[in-house]
Amino acid sequence: MIATSDDPRIRLAHHLLGAVEIAPDPALPLRVVRVVADDGRHFVAKQHAERDRYARELHACRAWGNHLTGHAPKLVGRDDTTRTLLLTALTGDRADTAAPGSPEEELAHHEAGHVLGKLHRATAMPQGGAVGAALAGRFQSWIDRAVHAGLIDTGEHNLLKHHAAILGNSRMDSAVCHLDYEPRNWLVGDTFGICDFEHMRHDARVRDFARLEFRRWQSAPHLRTAFFDGYGRPPNDAERRLLESFGAIEAATALVKGHQENDPTLSEHGRTVLSRLA
Repeated sequence: MIATSDDPRIRLAHHLLGAVEIAPDPALPLRVVRVVADDGRHFVAKQHAERDRYARELHACRAWGNHLTGHAPKLVGRDDTTRTLLLTALTGDRADTAAPGSPEEELAHHEAGHVLGKLHRATAMPQGGAVGAALAGRFQSWIDRAVHAGLIDTGEHNLLKHHAAILGNSRMDSAVCHLDYEPRNWLVGDTFGICDFEHMRHDARVRDFARLEFRRWQSAPHLRTAFFDGYGRPPNDAERRLLESFGAIEAATALVKGHQENDPTLSEHGRTVLSRLA
């Protein structure tokens, strides 16, 4: 399909690439479009609704993309006015389309661990208390929202506050973290690719495992083993304890966002994680 739209994503692609065609891709979210240049190269154009997420993804591509060469899209251009990015397109299939229990699913987790390990090692910072204190402060704001909305009882409130205190008093190493590291953001093809860097920032390194731990690995521990085989080492005892507290953040944010977005699946996930921590 020839692109003649006034869509800011198409305008940016046309400005940078010349004539382009839209390549329909139902796997992409609505705010992302795949385009094909005259020479056959594929690109994706992505428009952000929120300026801070646009700024974070732009910074991630420019500052840390070199640590992910061959595994991440490259920034081609941007339009700050419309919060739009043009990126090279990765090849491959989304890892969340692999059949559960298949060798392809296990291999995807192994490769995901390998690539994340490269990023963490390249950007590692020594242990300190500032990361934990900052996390505890942000976590407390989610707890307050859950209380205000009547989503948790007194016992659950105390449990979440307990984990906030653990984080606030913990020293932990940090690194550049993806913070949405799940199979839906992995592409498996000739090489392993990752995308969606709008949450990416320096954070507690162990936190990058939380979504997988509480959304995938509880029911499939062999995927956890495959991931950390690729990563280079499993979490030690102290890191496993910290991961439980990051699970508390996962529970609180899922409950609040599920309530705000009227998403019963996300709310149920938050409730499940909270029950596991009790």
